[in-house]
Amino acid sequence: MTIEDRGDAKLVTHALAQDTLSKLRDVETEQVGFRKGLVKLGRICGYEIIDGAMETEYVSIETPLTETTGQRVKGLDDVVIINVLRAATPFVEGLLKAFPRAKQGVISAGRDEEAGRGEDGTFPITIDYVKLPEIQEKDTVIVADPMLATGSTMCAVLEEVLHEQPNPEDLFVLSAVSAPEGLLRVDDEFDEADLLTVAIDDELNDEGFIVPGLGDAGDRAFRTQ
Repeated sequence: MTIEDRGDAKLVTHALAQDTLSKLRDVETEQVGFRKGLVKLGRICGYEIIDGAMETEYVSIETPLTETTGQRVKGLDDVVIINVLRAATPFVEGLLKAFPRAKQGVISAGRDEEAGRGEDGTFPITIDYVKLPEIQEKDTVIVADPMLATGSTMCAVLEEVLHEQPNPEDLFVLSAVSAPEGLLRVDDEFDEADLLTVAIDDELNDEGFIVPGLGDAGDRAFRTQ
């Protein structure tokens, strides 16, 4: 299995995931390549979640020649994917290739860059739109956002996801790149969540961006500034 436990988080070490992330980091990767890379990375991470966290069951199968026994993944109909707009949109597109029957929710959340970081290292967060499916106790919930920096946005999103909803069987916070500060904050406030990331980077700069990071994922995917 290519998921390693790193204490506060679990790291996807699959060689193809690491190769894709390296291309995403490259400043020479233009919009189309960047967006396709996020799709590809989401698909790989989805398969890793299936392999590392979901159970299988033995089933009887009738082939064209005889009857045999095979395995199927349990719970694929009980997956909820939450898209943290906007940067997560191509990332979620990839996840849906692994979980094509997943229920989907969207949350538009963004940090107030002009207000700056508070003394506790967080940003004020504005949530503009929330549309979530009903979550059941048997569900596997994946909250996807490519960048986990200060953790401010993710904590606000998780509050919305879990508000007046039962705790799901599995709750994953999935990111491509994370900062240690953000991982610690989310882990402290939501210890029921499994934090899954492809890279744990060195630090946050004074503006709250991940270093070395990959820049602003939304801007690079959608050619905005």
